[in-house]
Amino acid sequence: MVHHPTSTPTTAPLAHTDTEPAWLHRLHTPLQTSAEGALAGWTFAVKDNIDVAGLPTTAACPAFSLTATSHATVVQRLLAAGASLRGKTNMDQFACGLNGTRSPYGPVPNAFDPRLVSGGSSSGSAWVVATGQVDFALGTDTAGSGRVPAGLNNIVGLKPSKGLISTHGVLPAAQSVDCVSIFARTVDVAVQVLHTLAAHDPADPYSRALPLLDQPLPAAFVFGVPDRLEFFGDELARAAFDEAQARLRSLGGTPRTIDYAPLAEAAALLYESALVAERYAAVRDFFDAHEAEVIEPVRSILGAGRRYSAADLVQAQLRLKACAQRVVDLWQQIDVLLVPTAPTHYSIEAMLADPVTLNRNLGQYTNFVNLLDYAALSVPSSLRPDGLPFGITLIGPCGSDLQLAELGQRYHQASGLPLGATGQALPAPQPVQGLRASTAPASLKLAVVGAHLSGMPLNHQLTERGATLLEATTTSAHYRLFALPGTTPPKPGLQRRPGQGAPIAVEVWQVPMEQVGSFLAGVPAPLGLGSLELIDGRWVHGFICEGHALEGATDITARGGWRAYVAHTSANR
Repeated sequence: MVHHPTSTPTTAPLAHTDTEPAWLHRLHTPLQTSAEGALAGWTFAVKDNIDVAGLPTTAACPAFSLTATSHATVVQRLLAAGASLRGKTNMDQFACGLNGTRSPYGPVPNAFDPRLVSGGSSSGSAWVVATGQVDFALGTDTAGSGRVPAGLNNIVGLKPSKGLISTHGVLPAAQSVDCVSIFARTVDVAVQVLHTLAAHDPADPYSRALPLLDQPLPAAFVFGVPDRLEFFGDELARAAFDEAQARLRSLGGTPRTIDYAPLAEAAALLYESALVAERYAAVRDFFDAHEAEVIEPVRSILGAGRRYSAADLVQAQLRLKACAQRVVDLWQQIDVLLVPTAPTHYSIEAMLADPVTLNRNLGQYTNFVNLLDYAALSVPSSLRPDGLPFGITLIGPCGSDLQLAELGQRYHQASGLPLGATGQALPAPQPVQGLRASTAPASLKLAVVGAHLSGMPLNHQLTERGATLLEATTTSAHYRLFALPGTTPPKPGLQRRPGQGAPIAVEVWQVPMEQVGSFLAGVPAPLGLGSLELIDGRWVHGFICEGHALEGATDITARGGWRAYVAHTSANR
């Protein structure tokens, strides 16, 4: 359990019902501890192996249920960033599964066809995102549970580098390879959540301060494709993967066939060697006392961990290291690895009839990733002729999370797909925060909102640097404007608040790139350079304000812009 002091929910959760198979504990009133922050206005859910103070953590096993006394680190960080928690979601019991049917609370259906599996073990978290019930959700990923449900439900699944996000307060599946994963309908949202959560946490034995690569992949990149592709007879999936390769080529990629054997060998070790003992160790005390209350085939998976000795585990770890040595040169040949997220769709009925084989098939392209310390991003690729989603996963070395996000966002945009199962259009992309531009443009488009507007006191800082006015327009309707106290000359602060704002008047200026540095050097805190969404969906650079500076500031959103506010105050003096 996490030891952070925290607030607990003041309203009783709704129990799981058959009509809402994805939810196990849904709050009558969303839990919110801060109205400010980078994620203010966003809602989220968490998988039910992640602690939320005052709510039971069941891991989809009623006999295991324990009421958490504090939040998991990830929950604490999201609430502090202004996000609101809607509740906890269904899952494959003890995170043992990739299909979403291994729960005594019932299977979670696919968001596109309720006869089909949703993918697991983070099935409920994927479903509530795909159906638009929350803005994002947390799952966990040991063997693909943060990716398979994303691919089967037409959403984004970000599987971070190991140790980048704290797992403190998360019930382990196999702790040395566990990751907290992020489900969202766009890469933009997933990346913003990643930045909120990425931090070293001494309370997590496997946490690490991990620098992320900040240079995008080259414009002309090489993507690896396995030499052995298996779709288990699903020709629509095979055709969809061919289409995916063609799209990646159109984005500048060149395919290269890679030897998949060492990756497949590493994947097999997760369940077919002494490495499975780590799953048993995670719940050993409970399992030994309550084995009969664990459902099959989870009971057999956990029980298998008992038969291995310490020497067996050492031998399995050595075999894994040998696999890793065989693929060291892989990343000298390719920039990114492309695989199908899942090779096919299965019906719930078929999965229940053959739960081991079909579940293993869903992990055909996932199990090796955490074992070999890779980052991965699943993004929607297409809707097949039968209307079912097909997703691809981009895989890179540890620390390549932002590189994968930039390429994944471009790929997702090129797909033209709707958002999850909502039917809503994909919004314009946002620059990937923390990633440098691959080539420096000759000029920078900059949106100004206050004292740098035409005729305002600081406009000369633009004009004397040769900047030119391109257009007067407004932001999207997701911003609020504040008059900052104690600034000379008076200045406003702009803050993005999705769903709680209004269009704010701005001017877009074109600043010569060689002048940008000196211009920004004169911009005082709490203002800084960020990205703004314009009314037509475009994103440009612009001034944003640190949240702490808005304490005591006057909300002037109703005036529609700084110029109108200044005119109003002048007229009333």
